[in-house]
Amino acid sequence: MPNLFDYAMCTIFAREFMEGAIIIGEFRTVIQKSDIPQDANTASKDQMFREVTVSAAIAAFFAVLVVVIVAIPLAVLSKEFDEEVAEWIEGISKVIAALCILQLSLKIPKWMGYYKNKKDGKISQSFDLTMSSIRFNVAWNVWREVAECGVFLLPFFLDGDNLVAIPLSAVIGISVGLAVGFLVYWANQSMKQKHYVCIFVTIVLAFLATGLFVGGCHEFEEILGETREVWAAKNDFWSHKKLPMVILKPFGYSSSRSLLQITTFWCFLGVTAALHCMKLHEMKRLDQELQQLAAENKLNSNSSSSIDCDEPDAKKGAALVKEDVA
Repeated sequence: MPNLFDYAMCTIFAREFMEGAIIIGEFRTVIQKSDIPQDANTASKDQMFREVTVSAAIAAFFAVLVVVIVAIPLAVLSKEFDEEVAEWIEGISKVIAALCILQLSLKIPKWMGYYKNKKDGKISQSFDLTMSSIRFNVAWNVWREVAECGVFLLPFFLDGDNLVAIPLSAVIGISVGLAVGFLVYWANQSMKQKHYVCIFVTIVLAFLATGLFVGGCHEFEEILGETREVWAAKNDFWSHKKLPMVILKPFGYSSSRSLLQITTFWCFLGVTAALHCMKLHEMKRLDQELQQLAAENKLNSNSSSSIDCDEPDAKKGAALVKEDVA
């Protein structure tokens, strides 16, 4: 009996819909914090909020339609694949999902205002607050995220046995993605001390990406020949196929470890930590540059103001000199 749920597939849905939800939240934040003049030729904030919702819904509908049109012929062709090809596809799909979640782990601190760059990713700098610009930018970004979801699901479409897992995986993944997206939006709007949420979500995503990558590499290992088993737990309590430890399986846990599994686990986790350290170092360097620039601007403004203050005194001195000469 085929599985009705696939956690790699679920993570792809969660990742893309989370990004879409956060993008919509960023647009709403920009509109909410903008000073929009209230005149007859300018749309109100309520109209802009409504335009964001309508544009996102229409874009998501057409993106899903395109994905379905592409998925149907691929699902028909998948019946010609043998079991080994299906295992290759499953391994590739897990590696793709791992890279998606790794990217998301790096984006969460940026979305919550901790990792910055010179562009700073601010939507308000890239478009004017008009109905046409909101319509285009929201529709394009949401369509892109949902369409990316279809692209990353191509290996599953080619693996016909996993098609039955799409409905449940999609429902759970979309629900989790929208919930986390709303959590990020709410934290940015309401919380002053949001670094605990940021750290927790980032660590969970990092281990989830590591678990997916190890699982994908293990699929390749089963096809090409397994490496030496380093250790295996004897007690059934520690089995990654049974409760309670099965809960930790998506995060890289296994009751037995081959040499390849151990190597890929620590290498991928190390690369993830190194990328976050690089982002943190870049953020500190940028903060120093911004502080230096602010200090220079303050010094220049003080110099210009002192010059302006000296001009009246100079004029008075010149007038007194003229009087003495006279």
